[in-house]
Amino acid sequence: MHSADISSRALRFFEDRGHTVVPSASLIADDPTLLLINAGMAPFKPYFLGEAPAPHKRATSLQKCVRTVDIEEVGKTSRHGSFFQMFGNFSFGDYFKEKAIPYAWEFLTSPVADGGLELPEDRLWVTVYLDDDEAEQIWRRDIGVPAERIQRLGMSENFWSMGVPGPCGPCSEICFDRGPEFGQDGGPVANDERYLEIWNLVFMQNIRGEGPAKEGYPILGDLPSKNIDTGFGLERMAALLQDVPTIFDIDTTRQILDLAAELSGARYGTGVRNDVSLRVIADHILTSVMLIGDGVTPANDGRGYILRRILRRAVRMMRLLGSEDPVVHELVAKTIQVMSPMYPELTGERERIDRIAVAEEAAFIQTLKAGTAIFDLAADEVRKSSNLVLPGDKAFQLHDTYGFPIDLTLEMASEAGLSVDEAGFRKLMQEQRARAKADAVRRKTGGHGETGVYRDLLALGPTEFTGYSELESEAVIRGVIRDGARLAAAGEDDIVEVVLDRTPLYAESGGQESDAGLIVADGIELEVLDVQKVARKLWVHQVRVRRGEVTEGQNVLAKVDPEWRIGARQAHSGTHVVHAALRQVLGPTALQSGSYNKPGYLRLDFSWTGGLSPETRSEIEEVSNLAVRRDLPVAVEYMTLPKARELGALALFGEAYDEEVRVVEIGGAWSRELCGGTHVSHSSQVGPLTLISESSVGSGLRRIEAYVGIEALRFLAKERAMAVKVSDILQVPTSEIGDRVSAVLKQLRDAEKEIGRFRAIQLRQSAEAFVQGAQMIGDVAVVTAHVPEPVTTEELRSVALDVREHFEGRAASVIVTALANEKPIVVAAVNEQGRERGLKAGDLVRTAAKVLKGGGGGKSDIAQGGGTDPLATAEALQEVRRVIGQTVTA
Repeated sequence: MHSADISSRALRFFEDRGHTVVPSASLIADDPTLLLINAGMAPFKPYFLGEAPAPHKRATSLQKCVRTVDIEEVGKTSRHGSFFQMFGNFSFGDYFKEKAIPYAWEFLTSPVADGGLELPEDRLWVTVYLDDDEAEQIWRRDIGVPAERIQRLGMSENFWSMGVPGPCGPCSEICFDRGPEFGQDGGPVANDERYLEIWNLVFMQNIRGEGPAKEGYPILGDLPSKNIDTGFGLERMAALLQDVPTIFDIDTTRQILDLAAELSGARYGTGVRNDVSLRVIADHILTSVMLIGDGVTPANDGRGYILRRILRRAVRMMRLLGSEDPVVHELVAKTIQVMSPMYPELTGERERIDRIAVAEEAAFIQTLKAGTAIFDLAADEVRKSSNLVLPGDKAFQLHDTYGFPIDLTLEMASEAGLSVDEAGFRKLMQEQRARAKADAVRRKTGGHGETGVYRDLLALGPTEFTGYSELESEAVIRGVIRDGARLAAAGEDDIVEVVLDRTPLYAESGGQESDAGLIVADGIELEVLDVQKVARKLWVHQVRVRRGEVTEGQNVLAKVDPEWRIGARQAHSGTHVVHAALRQVLGPTALQSGSYNKPGYLRLDFSWTGGLSPETRSEIEEVSNLAVRRDLPVAVEYMTLPKARELGALALFGEAYDEEVRVVEIGGAWSRELCGGTHVSHSSQVGPLTLISESSVGSGLRRIEAYVGIEALRFLAKERAMAVKVSDILQVPTSEIGDRVSAVLKQLRDAEKEIGRFRAIQLRQSAEAFVQGAQMIGDVAVVTAHVPEPVTTEELRSVALDVREHFEGRAASVIVTALANEKPIVVAAVNEQGRERGLKAGDLVRTAAKVLKGGGGGKSDIAQGGGTDPLATAEALQEVRRVIGQTVTA
């Protein structure tokens, strides 16, 4: 049974039993405590926490998930992957154990012809929590599972919580006996490899307090409304039903793995190293495609770093298996082919996904080249020390700073006859992980630390946003908050959070900065510093109390700064205009992947691999301003999300949308996007729009910045003033500045060439004088000289080589010094006959550089270095002559 069939059967089974089918949420979590969705229930967390009312009493979904905590273990076990899919059925205060347990059993054991999976009942075992007598009775009385196939487990195995204070409850698991070939008898308690967990039922019925994440925390009481979260991992179920040994051998992932084997020339099943590498490649390419499909782009932090790390691990594994050519394009195509039956949207995103992934592969190949050069330098230093062990901090620097993988460092060290201080490297890695984990815990704790007060306020009803139709609204203060606690009152100069029952002030979202404004009443005035949403329903205003005392229950007037709103509307509508212009000029794959706008300014990130030419930038700017001049109508319509997608409305990657969405159109289909921001009513109100920069912000990601409205005019006025100033300096009209600057630059280049010609003549003359001043040490002609005028290292190198050429046919050694940027530099050149006498240019440079308080090195025929003591050049040359004398007379 194919994976797509398993998922469609499960969804259909629960839909037939009153569950609303909810599409998978984006992997980009709408949750400040998560970088990526890592569990099937994560999109429903606000309903379980009581932060928002559930739109359905029953729901079912197949949720995409990414978990990279144990990324190093991927491929080493039979069922550990970074991308996985969780099927789930959920009840929000509707049914509980009495229905959840029979539903799961029925789906697993019903005949295939009836929509089930037809697993044999006599091979299914059940675990329940230690004191969950209710669940055990249902299993025995209603389902008929024999007592000997029901086992009780403790809190660490069969009790669920989010790891922080909040909902929790006992679990019950269904396990499949894979047979004696997988291990000893005795049920899940004895062997969880043989008795494979295939379904987990979470009975959310309690509230937990502070304490350890897994067990040992207090149970504070019962939830007012009991919830159900049950389901299974699709990959694990597919491996069982397809009778394959690992999740990497199922119908989807195995196709990617087989292509990786074909491209690399490695054979799957011929050894642990090859097998693990091929599994990692298949898993990581699949994860990368799904992340890019949901709008993640490679970066050096956050979600982008996770994507960069796993995609580069896949490329690295391919190269370790012997593949020297780019491979990502073919692997991405295969992944989209095998996953599109479950996620058809991947097909439409094929070009964008491929472009971003291929660009990252190319960037990493360059990183590998750079890392190899850095490794070579580090290896040279180690050899000089006679230690033959690359220090752990060097390996960590290669890994952390240059992105150079440790396994490549180990392999290259072995080839160079060196070993690596792996213990030192692992210690530094562990310290880094500990810091990251501590930061994650702080973020997670902080993200939940204040949910209680917000949940209480949300229970009074969501904030009504009135800002689309008015700039001033009468309101009632529902809560005054500081440091996560409600206050009775706040006084002058206090900075607190205020929650209103209704507000015209826009909360930061969708790339638009929050509104500026005031909240006033008789005797009080609050300056609004920031506005944020909590649980997408509650508007929280951060304010400074300018005057009076603010308390709960006060009637107030919330006012938006009208000038601020005008600029904000211009900037947000301008962002839509520029996005549409981009797509018109570059094509439909130039999709926005992030934005930020505030009064007078907009910034838009979009997927694209190369920089835009000046002509293309001008065209985008012109198309944008033509749209402004055409005075296109701006229309807003509310509709269902499926209808919006049917109309072709663009959704911003990473944004979460309700079932009813707000669609903003500028000129009809010319610009049609899902958006909750504030906008002008006609495009002409955006005002002039001028692009001020276009740059790279990551692999496959570009950024455009622009000014709109009065800020655009101010920018252009400054540019005009600068042009007038330059025209006065050059004494030409502004229209001729370009030609005049080109002419001046040509004159400068010509002058530099002439100066260079005279310098070359002067240096040749110096070289001839140095030849005349050569002294014989033994049978070697030795030139040690200082060039009095400042030169570059390249010029000094030319002098040394010119002098060496004059001694063709007899042994010679040339060492010259000079000053560059007021610091001493040295170059040594030794001809073939000199090298036969035992002289090496690298050794001579190191001798001089030591006296100059610096360093250097190179090959035996030519080498260079430098130092920090400009007064020591004579002493350095004297020391070189002494060393040459010792060498040639030994």
